[in-house]
Amino acid sequence: MGEENAGMLSALGLDTPTEAVYRLLATRPEGWGVGQMAEQLGLEEQQVRDALDRLAELALLRRSADRPGGWRAIHPELGLQLLLRRRQEELERRRRELDDTHVAVTRMIADCAGPAVGGAEPDSERLIGMDAIRSRLEQVANKATDSVCTFMPGGGHSPASIEAARHNDAQILLRGVEVRTVCLDSVRNSAPTLAYARWLTENGGEVRTVPTLPLRMILIDGTSALVPLDPSDTRRGAVLLHTAGAMTALSRLFEQVWAVGLPLGAQQPRHEGTGLTAQERELLTLLAKGLTDETAAGRLGVSLSTVRRSMASIMERLGARSRFEAGLRAAQAAWL
Repeated sequence: MGEENAGMLSALGLDTPTEAVYRLLATRPEGWGVGQMAEQLGLEEQQVRDALDRLAELALLRRSADRPGGWRAIHPELGLQLLLRRRQEELERRRRELDDTHVAVTRMIADCAGPAVGGAEPDSERLIGMDAIRSRLEQVANKATDSVCTFMPGGGHSPASIEAARHNDAQILLRGVEVRTVCLDSVRNSAPTLAYARWLTENGGEVRTVPTLPLRMILIDGTSALVPLDPSDTRRGAVLLHTAGAMTALSRLFEQVWAVGLPLGAQQPRHEGTGLTAQERELLTLLAKGLTDETAAGRLGVSLSTVRRSMASIMERLGARSRFEAGLRAAQAAWL
């Protein structure tokens, strides 16, 4: 736990003061009091007390057998691995919730889209054609006062789509509206889309990435949402939803995905015990569900050749000579 890594454990529940106190207790178990630790670390005594409470909640402290009323720190090799496992279990639980929410949202969109006849409905508007979609989106986004939250499936996006998004985002950010966007991990392979994502973060927005996204979506102020009429075929058009039930479900879906997203620029972690990136693990899961390489590539926003290269690498690591054998070994090794 070198000083160069200070502040890097927030994802495990350790804020900066708590991490500092843990480092001190782990490296200097002399039984210092709260006042001594506060002075040594340049913290307020209340910050140290709060940190000790948090460390106790995380089971990183134990009562000292040598100093009545004192504490000893669990060695980082054990304590941090325990926190990491808890974090991974939490991510797995959230992923299962996402799958369930995705099914419910897809059904809800189909219900709200109504009959195939055009025109406006009380709680939804059907939009056919990119011009109609962009025009209506500009109108709604221009009224945003609180937040604009977006799912951007697909790896690379067309210059026209990027320019339209940049124009809308610039106007929204100038008004102080919160802008949060979730892209696919594969966006890092598309220079123009990555440049847009970086521009967004540099101008006050936030961008995170995940291996796959359930649908394309723009959620405005938690009161309106633009989603495709058919998530599996966005060319059919879009529907603008306003119903309270739809907003609650879609807002929940966004927050679940956002919680497991990786901030743009952060290093892609590898799953403990498998060495797989989140994208590789998702690929295994998709193929295990029976999806074709082409469909999996579309979900991940990567090329077909990338999917096949990734599977070849995974098979090599598993020592498997076929896809079937790789699936068996992955399941036996609890990679799925």
